[in-house]
Amino acid sequence: MLKTPRALLAFVLLTLLVMAGCAPPGIVERTPDDDPGYLLEQARQQAPEQAALSRLEAADILARRGQRTQALEVATEIDDTQLPDDYRLHWAMLLSELGEELDEPWAVIQAGQLLDEADLPRDAGLLLRARMGRALAQVDEHRAAAAMLMYVQARTEREALNDAIWASLSRLDGSELASLREDADELTLGWLRLAGLVRESDGDIERLFARLETWRERHPQHPAARRVPAELLALRELRGKEVRHIAVFLPGSGPLTSVAEPIRNGLRIHHLNSIERSGGVRLTFLDTSQGSIEALYEEARNLGAQVVIGPLDKEQVSELESRDRVPLPTLALNYGAGATNQTEGLFQYGLSAEDEARQVARRGREDGHRSSAMLVPDNEWGARVGRAFEREWRDRDGTITNVVAYDPRGSATESTRRVLAGGRPDMLFLLALPSYARQVPPTLDYYSASDLPIYATSHLYEGRSQPLLDHDLDDVYFLDIPWQIPDAAVGGVEALPYLDSYRELQENADPATFRLMAMGVDAYELARRLPQFQLLPESEMFGATGMLSPGSDGRIQRRLPWARFEDGIPRPVLSTEILRSEPLR
Repeated sequence: MLKTPRALLAFVLLTLLVMAGCAPPGIVERTPDDDPGYLLEQARQQAPEQAALSRLEAADILARRGQRTQALEVATEIDDTQLPDDYRLHWAMLLSELGEELDEPWAVIQAGQLLDEADLPRDAGLLLRARMGRALAQVDEHRAAAAMLMYVQARTEREALNDAIWASLSRLDGSELASLREDADELTLGWLRLAGLVRESDGDIERLFARLETWRERHPQHPAARRVPAELLALRELRGKEVRHIAVFLPGSGPLTSVAEPIRNGLRIHHLNSIERSGGVRLTFLDTSQGSIEALYEEARNLGAQVVIGPLDKEQVSELESRDRVPLPTLALNYGAGATNQTEGLFQYGLSAEDEARQVARRGREDGHRSSAMLVPDNEWGARVGRAFEREWRDRDGTITNVVAYDPRGSATESTRRVLAGGRPDMLFLLALPSYARQVPPTLDYYSASDLPIYATSHLYEGRSQPLLDHDLDDVYFLDIPWQIPDAAVGGVEALPYLDSYRELQENADPATFRLMAMGVDAYELARRLPQFQLLPESEMFGATGMLSPGSDGRIQRRLPWARFEDGIPRPVLSTEILRSEPLR
């Protein structure tokens, strides 16, 4: 922290007040010494410039006394635009230090706004940028975080930044990585080449380390060549443990076959397209409609399988998550009924509508909306997904103005009118299939609410271009898997993950089952990486169904791209840049 002696700060404060001819008696007399409470009380009676200085001195005293939480609260509330330049810098360094120490990234980001607004000394600017980069990563702004940290490293060659840079770069999709190439310096290009070769290795550890050595030979002076990021080095422990045989537990008959078949199709097609790349992984399909789950595991082990994909049935998954451990590392294709999964070796993956609802809630709050109405089907599915949205929304201090449960077989006219009956919300959460969803925006227009933002799950999009039908959805925001909205997600089909499998599956795909085929593709890739997830729980995979990573309880979390309908076509929705990355002056 850039510390200014308290006596000097008090002297400057007093001088400014005397020169202004408006020094309150309490400041001139200053009976209490080093009393932050007295300073804060005085600030309530002072002009804005004087009050900002008093609050800054109080925050500084609290920080030096070890009362860091109180110091952060005071520093956060200071109107820094009222401070002289030198003291504004002191405020930014104090606030960013406290925010980083107390794990409050938004405080660091608040301090970092100064980077765009003032000329900073070189060392102070670089230190603030480094803190800012780490804070941006904490709020999942990984592109901005990587750019910020690489900027600092290019000017300091600090190898200590390697792990943080890699953690953010490894969480970017192809289009985000490509965007960092614009006007990139040689250090950034080296990082991007490293990220590319890791992604191209597709979980093949031997291939990865062979390419890593080649990269180090070509970039001997790069900080990552001198000190390889710890996450990459840790993968060495997986050498010789690559997954070569996967058992798949799916039903061959019964009520779940209509779901199982497209997943099985995705698995098979992607397996054939990946044989050369994945080193000849073997797939064995076992029928869960025949025999017990114990018998299936025993058969899988006898056949030499290393990991399991499945089961699909929710009851079977719930039974597995009640155990201490599973016989083989397992990627279940559904989520159990428990609140959490603590079974050792059990991961759970699915296309959860509840997960999408929670992402909608987070996005709505990030966009600044405080109140939301909800329009959900009047059935068990609508109630379940609606609860997920509402809980996430309220956990983020949002308010719900009205919850309308509609009849999916009826017209949207009356239900949409009722959305507005509880008071005008900031946004509307919509859970609906296409035919119903298309009725909602025109009805809002009729009730003079055309400017109400609508946020929806993937269910309102059929997955094919229908501009005449979907024109009524213009300006509606929704999220979906990359394979369904390639132009919005990654900037075009050519940038999609697993492009050969996408083209083969999409050619004759039924839009109703295409997401399940994509799920089969990602299940294959996730299963190959289960040993990596067990070793490195922070690992992520950019897949056909989103950015995938294991949660703390082994449930795979999906981060989906956003789109907005324009002229009936899904168009990209870019994340707001929290801070422009401009060079220090």
